[in-house]
Amino acid sequence: MPPIPFAQRIAAAPISWGVCEAPDWGYELPAERVLSEMRALGLRATELGPTGYLGADPGQVRALLDRHGLRLVGGFLPVVLHRDAADFAEAEEAIRTLAAAGSQVVVLAARSVDGSYDRKVLLDDGEWRILVDNLKRLRDLVGENGLRATLHPHVGTAIEDRAAVYRLLDSSDIPLCLDTGHLLIGGTDPLELLQAAADRVAHVHLKDVRASVAATVSAGDTSYIGAVRQGLYTPLGDGDLDIAGIVGALETAGYQGWYVLEQDSALYGEPPAGAGPVDDVRRSLDFLAALP
Repeated sequence: MPPIPFAQRIAAAPISWGVCEAPDWGYELPAERVLSEMRALGLRATELGPTGYLGADPGQVRALLDRHGLRLVGGFLPVVLHRDAADFAEAEEAIRTLAAAGSQVVVLAARSVDGSYDRKVLLDDGEWRILVDNLKRLRDLVGENGLRATLHPHVGTAIEDRAAVYRLLDSSDIPLCLDTGHLLIGGTDPLELLQAAADRVAHVHLKDVRASVAATVSAGDTSYIGAVRQGLYTPLGDGDLDIAGIVGALETAGYQGWYVLEQDSALYGEPPAGAGPVDDVRRSLDFLAALP
């Protein structure tokens, strides 16, 4: 099968429009508006967003996406993995929903017990063993539903800093979701990680970051949502990451997965029609279109 061109592997995510599963995140734009703006930008694929945002059941999700000419590529699923005898009933339901709605990838994160992203989740050796065993359980469950599991290093989760990312690579063979922004905030250079383990990357979240704001999150001086509201993320090409170099390294390594535009935003209210987050997503798409 011939390689799929880069431009045909760019997808969106509702978080770029301020739609997030975290509590008290901000104003949530209606799904109809978000999907309409995605399609108007020429996008043809999206991640799911929070459970229930695109519909109460897979049939509703498929119908809504079909109406806007979009396909579902994946969904973000934070799960507590470092506790023994973890109950995966809720995760299993979400995985089955993703499969039935036509998804390809499940993006797992090793969430904190309370779901907050504003504190470090530090594990002892016993908790690490539990996490690795639970990851295998979930990966098997994802595979049984015809999907591919990836693990997303993420701020405020058990896989956040550089040491945890590399310990995961050594302890488990689960594929990675390479989130350029969360890696940088946690102290991992995405290009360095690609040099070490490009073959482990099965999904990509593209973010550009203001390093000065990211440093306040790393130091614990700013909450994650506070940093987002202070401009942590920028349109691609406007921040301090070498997005062109990252994309080039992935393509050179033979990566054939999706590039999901994920510039986390948080809204205080509904912006005027045609304005708001859609402007930043448009600028990110223009940047990617200009890459050689």
